[in-house]
Amino acid sequence: MSCCQGKNLTEENFKKLDEIIERNKSRKGALIPVLHEAQELFGYLPYEVQKRIAEGLNIPMAEVYGVATFYTRFTLKPTGDHKISVCMGTACYVKGADKILDKLKELLKIDVGGTTEDGKFSIEATRCLGACGLAPVVVIDNTVYGKLAPEDIENILSRY
Repeated sequence: MSCCQGKNLTEENFKKLDEIIERNKSRKGALIPVLHEAQELFGYLPYEVQKRIAEGLNIPMAEVYGVATFYTRFTLKPTGDHKISVCMGTACYVKGADKILDKLKELLKIDVGGTTEDGKFSIEATRCLGACGLAPVVVIDNTVYGKLAPEDIENILSRY
């Protein structure tokens, strides 16, 4: 079945998605909560998932796509097992976040928005993460690394 190609695009997960839709569809403003749960379930929001949500909530596909692409929390592409966020806010940028990002891109051989071939890491550049006193800051999954220099990156990645 074509709907179920990909790492998490299984029949079982689509059944869970149908349950999420059913549980939320009578709720006002159901789309964003459904998208959040769907992304947790699949790891991203591919076309097949968006289409199922649109049909289940009886809303236009364009509305689902519009919301999914408007909010940076949502992604339409698969992400790595470990999501690396590099703060590019003013404090971090002034203290060398661009050099940290360059080192990550060099070591992982991917660009911002990319995922390594083995599916282990994804990199994103974010706005202020609210840890300006620790600038420059990188967050991997939910772990914050601060006061970084490019030479720290290889050692941090080796932990994963």
